[in-house]
Amino acid sequence: MPKIDLFLLLITAAVAVASFIPAQGTSAEVLDTLGGVGIALLFFVHGAALPREVVLQGLVQWRLHLFIFAITFVVFPIVVMPFGVLPAAWMPADLLLGFLYLAALPSAVSSSIAFTAMARGNVPAAICSSAASNVFGLLLTPVLLSLMTRTSVEGGFDLTRALGDVVLQLLVPFVAGHIARPGLAGIMAKHERRIGQIDQGIILLIVYTAFSQSVVDGLWSRLPPASVALTAVLCLVLLAVVLAVTAFIARRFGFSRGDEIAAVFCGSKKSLASGLPLAKVLFAAAPSFGMIVLPIMFYNQIQILVGAVLARRYARIGTMPAVAG
Repeated sequence: MPKIDLFLLLITAAVAVASFIPAQGTSAEVLDTLGGVGIALLFFVHGAALPREVVLQGLVQWRLHLFIFAITFVVFPIVVMPFGVLPAAWMPADLLLGFLYLAALPSAVSSSIAFTAMARGNVPAAICSSAASNVFGLLLTPVLLSLMTRTSVEGGFDLTRALGDVVLQLLVPFVAGHIARPGLAGIMAKHERRIGQIDQGIILLIVYTAFSQSVVDGLWSRLPPASVALTAVLCLVLLAVVLAVTAFIARRFGFSRGDEIAAVFCGSKKSLASGLPLAKVLFAAAPSFGMIVLPIMFYNQIQILVGAVLARRYARIGTMPAVAG
């Protein structure tokens, strides 16, 4: 049984504290301002941490990267779109928007690489695919979400405003960080652990302030317990379907075992580190922010637990169990 990650426990604790002691008034405004500054810092660091040579090296494996991108940005939306037929009593509109947002998110970087390495897969490909997914996802996620919400969520999604906010608040700090990388690479390598702790602290701040706002606006009175349970079940089903489809198609395409492992872990992961800050930009004024980000928070914990088991199985027996079909 894999050990529960401490960070996942801290996220759960942040939600619990916000549910009972939500930030309000002046304190909420201060924390919200700090969160905005933290998001810019987070993406500046992400940009500074991206090695240019990794992107260049990965270009030679374009076929594998296109396949992973298709899983991340095509298969996920196809699987999630039918969730819209569920009764509104079980699937409120904001929760459905959260699932659509989850489907549009880029791949996770750290967990994709870590699990690919643990399973003895193609680590360079995992680094390139997950990093590129996050870079392009900054702009692709709002576009994809706009396309999906036109038919699934009443009122749609303001793509023009969203892209403008993403460029100003996320892409500009990211590019600035990447430009500054030559002068910061040594410092970042020396303090890698501390930087990681700062990243996690910023995400915890976002979780607390976001759920505080939602709790004050009546989140738990509008989200029945059955919907919370359904969210967990649907996230588990979504992950299982994507894992099976990815492994099945990877073998039909004739990918090597190492490439299959990279595809399975990069394709099935969704980034909480990018997803929460990006949601804070896209849905800043939404009173149901907590409901919108609930699916990515559930999915993140499930993907970590399942990924750890799957990676150990890959490493132990050299392949996944046969996929029906």
